[in-house]
Amino acid sequence: MKKYLLTFALGFVSLTSFAQSTYEKIMIEKIAKLETCKSVDDFQVLANDFDRIGKKEVKEWLPSYYAAFAYIQKGRLLMRDGKMTELSAQANIAEKYLDQAETIAGKDNSEIHLLKKMVFSLKMMENPAERYMTDGMKAMEELKLAEKLDPTNPRVTLIQAEDTYFTPEQYGGSKVKGLEQFKTALEKFNAFKPKTTLDPNWGKGEAEYFLSLDSKK
Repeated sequence: MKKYLLTFALGFVSLTSFAQSTYEKIMIEKIAKLETCKSVDDFQVLANDFDRIGKKEVKEWLPSYYAAFAYIQKGRLLMRDGKMTELSAQANIAEKYLDQAETIAGKDNSEIHLLKKMVFSLKMMENPAERYMTDGMKAMEELKLAEKLDPTNPRVTLIQAEDTYFTPEQYGGSKVKGLEQFKTALEKFNAFKPKTTLDPNWGKGEAEYFLSLDSKK
């Protein structure tokens, strides 16, 4: 009887390990695609993929996190193309996924709070004059919390650099200061090691891009 129980236990462990490795394999494949997406449709397809993964892996927070990130990136592309009236819709969907991720991961997750910052920034950009004191303030609060929870998080410094770089000088921005922050972000990226192969590790290429622009002057 003990032999059968042992065989069953080993079989169960093997099945669990196989399921876990399949999940990791799929996630690695989808996460890699975040770097190659070039269009709104690309990010939408990827967001749908992460949504399906999350519905199967209900105990994992990262599928919901990456679904939110895909919607945020989709919104940033729409903003680049001047489609400002569509930003809140994308941000609201991303926020829903972040709430799901937070339910699983807990409230003390720097990466989730950083994406919440980006969500509120998207909402604000739909109408900055009206929403700065609401969504703009919430974005700042989320960024401060993300930094407090993990001061070594290079993505926090990256988004701070973006804000500084693109904010007009009359409102406290500075391209010079922004570039200094991009340098700091890159230093943090070079020292950063994600906890697992699936944990957030995006952003280094963006810091390098802005610094390369400066070097060409």
